[in-house]
Amino acid sequence: MTFRTPGFGRRLGTGRTRLLLPVLVTLAVLLIVFLVFTATYTNLLWYRSIGFSSVYTTQLRAKIVLFFGAGLLMTLVVGANVLVAYRLRPAYRPLSVEQQGLERYRAVIDPRRRLISFVLLGLLGVLTGSSVAGQWPVWLAFLNRTPFNVEDPQFHKDVSFYVFTYPFLRLVLGVVFATVILSILAAVMVHYLYGGLRLQGPGDKASPPARAHLSVLFGLFILLKAVAYWLDRYGLVHSERGVTSGASYTDVNALLPAKTILAVIALLCAAMFFSNLLRRGMMLPGVGFTLLVLSAILLGGVYPLLIQQFQVKPDELAKERQYIQRNIKFTRAAYGVDGAKVVPYGTQAETDKKKLQEDADKLTAGGVRVLDPNVVGETFQQLQRIRPFYQFPDTLDVDRYQVDGKPVDTVVALRELSGAPAGQRSWIKDHMVYTHGYGFVSAYGDRFDSREPAFINRDMPASPAQQIKVARPEIYFGERSPKYSVVGGHGQQELNYPDNSESGQQSSTYDGQGGVRIDSFLHKLLYGAKFQDKNILLSGAINKDAKILYDRSPREMVQKAAPWLTLDGDPYPTVVNGRILWIVDGYTTSSSYPYSEEMSLGEATRDTITDTRQAVARQANDHINYMRNSVKATVDAYDGSVHLYQWDENDPVTKTWMKVFKDTVQPRSSIPPELESHFRYPQDLFKAQRKILTKYHVTDPSAFYNGEGFWEVPQDPTVKGKRQPPYYQSLRMPGQDTQSFSLTTVFNPRNNPQLAAFMSVGSTPGRDYGQIQILQMPRNAQPAGPGQVQNSFETDAKVKGDLFALRQGGTKTVAGNLLTIPFGGGLLYVEPMYTKASGGAEQQPYPILGKILVRYGESIAAADTFDAALKQVLGGTGAPAQPGAPEETPGSGQPELSAAAQKAIGDLNTAVTDYENAQKKGDYPAMGDAWKRIKDAQAALAAAGRAAPKTSPGPSGSPSPSATPPAS
Repeated sequence: MTFRTPGFGRRLGTGRTRLLLPVLVTLAVLLIVFLVFTATYTNLLWYRSIGFSSVYTTQLRAKIVLFFGAGLLMTLVVGANVLVAYRLRPAYRPLSVEQQGLERYRAVIDPRRRLISFVLLGLLGVLTGSSVAGQWPVWLAFLNRTPFNVEDPQFHKDVSFYVFTYPFLRLVLGVVFATVILSILAAVMVHYLYGGLRLQGPGDKASPPARAHLSVLFGLFILLKAVAYWLDRYGLVHSERGVTSGASYTDVNALLPAKTILAVIALLCAAMFFSNLLRRGMMLPGVGFTLLVLSAILLGGVYPLLIQQFQVKPDELAKERQYIQRNIKFTRAAYGVDGAKVVPYGTQAETDKKKLQEDADKLTAGGVRVLDPNVVGETFQQLQRIRPFYQFPDTLDVDRYQVDGKPVDTVVALRELSGAPAGQRSWIKDHMVYTHGYGFVSAYGDRFDSREPAFINRDMPASPAQQIKVARPEIYFGERSPKYSVVGGHGQQELNYPDNSESGQQSSTYDGQGGVRIDSFLHKLLYGAKFQDKNILLSGAINKDAKILYDRSPREMVQKAAPWLTLDGDPYPTVVNGRILWIVDGYTTSSSYPYSEEMSLGEATRDTITDTRQAVARQANDHINYMRNSVKATVDAYDGSVHLYQWDENDPVTKTWMKVFKDTVQPRSSIPPELESHFRYPQDLFKAQRKILTKYHVTDPSAFYNGEGFWEVPQDPTVKGKRQPPYYQSLRMPGQDTQSFSLTTVFNPRNNPQLAAFMSVGSTPGRDYGQIQILQMPRNAQPAGPGQVQNSFETDAKVKGDLFALRQGGTKTVAGNLLTIPFGGGLLYVEPMYTKASGGAEQQPYPILGKILVRYGESIAAADTFDAALKQVLGGTGAPAQPGAPEETPGSGQPELSAAAQKAIGDLNTAVTDYENAQKKGDYPAMGDAWKRIKDAQAALAAAGRAAPKTSPGPSGSPSPSATPPAS
């Protein structure tokens, strides 16, 4: 028989449980500490690798100060009030059902009171500190604020007060408010739990100590409300009550005095609560609080509503005029469009044949960019990818280079790595062999080579004779770089580029300055934990001097180096002194500029490219009312070195952050001239400015109030429902002697498909850089807008036959960018039309040039080259129709087509229409008959053209005698 002590096993189990819990808690704490240390230390190593460790440590210090400052404030104040409430508990609690029910909770809480308090207060402090630590930019900007030297017209305070000081004061007020509110809740709970407050029973519902304690807390709350009312006065400069943003008539004449009165009433109300320390009773605090509530309703709500309804609305323009003027002035300044020049244009097209020919000669000599970077990404991919593990972006970039001694618009891209070949992947290949892309590819923007891009840089390795010299074609830092790569180890062989040697490739070993050393056990352990990859710790292939590269996309690197910047969505590569550099435009933004119109940056910058392509990042939907292109940043594609250059030397926001992060932004004077020549006006800033200028080109308050002349950004004629993007191109604006590289867009009148204005901004660094010029069309004779021009290309008989021929055999057409160019007192429209074969299961079709479509006035043409199409629309020496004017009739200065040509044109139009109708019905016999008539009509038209070679092209609707017939 076996005996055992009763309960021994139970006590042993309980002991094990008690021992296991602290062990698990200790292990959890150690794991959290290790993960925090890993994240912090690896971030510091990354920042050190690019020379910006001070940026990280400055942020870290600010976050720590705010975390512990706000957390301790919350913990100490709430904890002190809990302690005071506990100390003020009544010695004797009345016997009641309510107190008997609470006794059970007191019995559970009292033995663990300190533990529960410490845990809850600690959790509250952590949550508060974490929330406030994220506001470190507000605090640092306030400490280093820089004046704008611009006063607001209402309170006569410098704009820096609203951009830097006001947000910080609101932050502090919010933290103190939250602290007082939570203190009130905590005090009420403790007083209730221990009998200081009760809901049932006769007599006073609060003990005198509890009443005094809560009176002080409520008095502090009302006092903070008085401060909030006073600060609210300055917040009126951001009001949306009136016709425009900023303080309106009602805000200034009703709400402003109301806020002042409410602040005074709140002070009196707070004094009434504090007086309860000296006397018993809640009459005075109750009267004061009731007065405050009623005043807030009547003065803060009803009174402004009455003023708006009965004074402003009957005579709104007169009342709001000066406030609309303030909004116009400050909005234009905030977005940097106050220097935009609006000039009348298009009132009279040039009719002098000699001058037109001179303009045409200058235009063709300078070149027109007909290679569309948004279409030919697939073409670059097929012609220059070389191997399937390389990749080009779907949207390429436009830059300019000196080629043969003259500046040339150039479409450029990098051949980046897409990963190890399918079926050959392993950890070694993914992270130590296939580590980088290779090669810079460029093509002329204004010409083609047998309907394909005319490449300037091509193939791998690049020929030494190529015009743009690239000494370091390896791309270790790019938009499609692997998550991480281990490079540069002693004797490590990385794929550089494939060739025809015995090994099939040329190998190299990274010797750049970028990256973090990973040849020690500690670093292997940390990065194995960071990337959750045990191979980093266990692999024996990581040799001495090896480095790990990660977080290496240009936007991500610049964002971490300058966290105060908003970055453009389209970094672009360029070659400077033989090295490939990524250029990233950085913006300083604010939502606190007084009287300025607020917009969603994400919505303002959306267009066809951001919505349909992956290469261009979409902006977040941040609401801003101030924007500057303050910094130009570069990232070296080989060694990852980051440089920040101050671009806008007058921006106070940039100056503020240069004080915060000292020596991280280099002065503008240090920009190398070779690099500066490749800077361009950034697209996202331009999109935001064009959004503003749809309304704020109107500077007269009366016209602005009536909405007269407001514009809108047109829809992309090639993609339904998407906004047309702006285009980079070299052009000669009216009054300029030479072409300049510019970023351009057009506007439609609001809810009208015609064209209201053409806008361009100088994009070449120099005197004209950033100068916005708007050509405003006459309102009584507006030319066709982008949608109408696209429709005219599809319906014009001269072009219809050519497009019909391009679309045979399953081939489809892809419309390129529709460029608008000021020319001859009117507008010249140019659109490359690409063709793309249907392709079989193994084929990967890509776009090639089909035709170049051109329209000037009412004259339209299609040809294989821009020069040929321009000659057709100009009619050799004939003058084009004036934009917006009706077509010329026979005898009005343009020779009439022969009867044979007119008959051939009519037959061709009829035959094409018959063919399309038969194609929709699937009637193949009818299609064959219509096709035969199309060929006959084209032959007759060609014969008529040979019979009268000196005849100018006819009016719109007449096909070109040289038009390419549809393929049979």
